[in-house]
Amino acid sequence: MNQMIKLKCRNIPPRNKLMIIPFVVFSLFTLTLQAQKDSIVPFEKNPEKLLGKIDIRTLTNNGFNFWYDDFSGHWSGVGLGFNLFLNPDYTDYTSNFMDNDIFRSNTTYINFIQQSIGIQRTRNTIGLVTGMGITLQSYRLDNNTTIQISDAGIIEPQILYFDKNQKSKLSIVSLVVPLLSEFQIPVNHYKNRIYISGGFYGGLRLSSHTKIKYRIDHKKEKLKTPGHYYLQDFKYGLMMRAGYRSIHLFATYEPVSLFRNSKGPDLTPVTFGITLISF
Repeated sequence: MNQMIKLKCRNIPPRNKLMIIPFVVFSLFTLTLQAQKDSIVPFEKNPEKLLGKIDIRTLTNNGFNFWYDDFSGHWSGVGLGFNLFLNPDYTDYTSNFMDNDIFRSNTTYINFIQQSIGIQRTRNTIGLVTGMGITLQSYRLDNNTTIQISDAGIIEPQILYFDKNQKSKLSIVSLVVPLLSEFQIPVNHYKNRIYISGGFYGGLRLSSHTKIKYRIDHKKEKLKTPGHYYLQDFKYGLMMRAGYRSIHLFATYEPVSLFRNSKGPDLTPVTFGITLISF
């Protein structure tokens, strides 16, 4: 073909040869493209399946898509609460010996395991939260009163006669496992979230004791007496949690009485407080 082009070009006047050069270049370029198209091997796989394997998050500007992030609940952390009793019933007793000082009756909790379960396909604002934690409950009693198990097998008050009594309390250590439903509301361009969660929890009593602090001859003494005190070995309750940014509040309500049935006064424990450290 190149020889035919040369023969034809010999019979063309010199002035017109310059006009033919662009035509020859265009013809060669077209032939080259045609050869390349003929060398393409068609791909027979379904393109929809191939596109389904592409992670859209990697194509965004920052490599992150808010709605495809994993759901993360609020449980793990360290917090402090205050304890009180609702509707105390001291039938068959002559005194309200478990009438505790609320602001000196504390609960310290350490929630060290958390598992978050998202229940939405294309969102991450609703989910379930569970885990495990340790609670250390302390009920501050009157300085001159503690509790003991009587000969009749019930809880009764014990009056203290030490001089300058300083402190008397009942302490309970429990293992707690929750199951909460959590709802989150993104604010400020999704940077922060308001969350509200609620549900049930179960607890297992690990240990309990009474503690008395007093003075004898200007010397500080401490008497710690471990015992079950007819406290519930297993308990359950309702829990509410809410927060925004660094503020995290919680409250619990236990319909089960603090003491076993007919072994002590009927007391309904309630705790409210704040999370100090989240992790």
